[in-house]
Amino acid sequence: MTTVRIVPARHVRPPRAPDGSEVPGWRPHQRLIVLADTVPTKDGGHRAVPLWLTAGHKGLLGRLGRPAADAEVASGLLETAVRLLRTAGTAVSAVDIEPASGDVCELRSDTVMARVGLATAAGTRPVTVGAEYGLALAAVAGAPVRVADEVMDRLAVPVEGEDVLAPFLPPAAARPPGRPTRRFEPRNMAFTDGLDYWELAGSISDDGRPAGQDYSCTAADQTAVLAATVREPAGAAALVQAIAAEDYRSAAVTFRGQLRAAGLAGQAGLHLAVTGPWSESMAARSLLGHGSSPAGPGSSDWTWHEVTVPVPAEATAIRFGISLAGRGRIELRNAELTPAPPGTRK
Repeated sequence: MTTVRIVPARHVRPPRAPDGSEVPGWRPHQRLIVLADTVPTKDGGHRAVPLWLTAGHKGLLGRLGRPAADAEVASGLLETAVRLLRTAGTAVSAVDIEPASGDVCELRSDTVMARVGLATAAGTRPVTVGAEYGLALAAVAGAPVRVADEVMDRLAVPVEGEDVLAPFLPPAAARPPGRPTRRFEPRNMAFTDGLDYWELAGSISDDGRPAGQDYSCTAADQTAVLAATVREPAGAAALVQAIAAEDYRSAAVTFRGQLRAAGLAGQAGLHLAVTGPWSESMAARSLLGHGSSPAGPGSSDWTWHEVTVPVPAEATAIRFGISLAGRGRIELRNAELTPAPPGTRK
């Protein structure tokens, strides 16, 4: 088996011919995921194989290519399932992507399956699920993803350097000239794709109920909204996105955007956190730095907010978004996450 990393394409839109028609062969209803080997070849390149997954699973596909969520705030179904498995002494040991039957000439949702290894004290038991669920589970659990060697030998494409997406993207999706190359970038910051790549996370209330149930999130007109759904909501909730910190280490990162508030009775505002490796003693990822730009109580019109946090060399993930504790609603637009200028302090 070949261990691979998950590299999702941000947007894959069919290129247009001069007459405005779509170029044949592209899949407007599927999302491109590239599985690239983790060990470079002798010339520094990689082998990569494209995998087309159903774009309708936005909640699942939004987890791909991102670090495992912080256990203390994650409230999604997959995060909850991973925590329950760990409590029961079971861990996701690996996720293998395999052809559903016989030889395949292309990896798609209907031609492959995911075999999830569940490790217990009595041994490892495989469970077969759809590729979308298997890859999302691997991303949440931090488990390795593997592809059969014969599949890589037959379908993988040699790629020079680190940009493993380049051979599979149409010219319309190419990176603009002069833009710095980063493997891990914020996605859907203008909310043009709804809440794709964003997630609602909540603390756990005193009675053990996820606080996120008392909050809701929506997106429209390039604006995201986080609001309480009950008169006295429990705990706090955050609408966040997470990316790997690798490209931002040993510097600082700035998150900024415009906020508008209505009827705030508690704390709300921008949220930015940097986390490190998993801590067994804390049963959570270590918090290396965090900051916020709070909105005042009551209601307010659109106002720019900004927060900057250092990213230490040992950082593994950056989480950013908006948070809310208590009644009211908070809205975000024109969001940006950028490396802070040299010398910038928190």
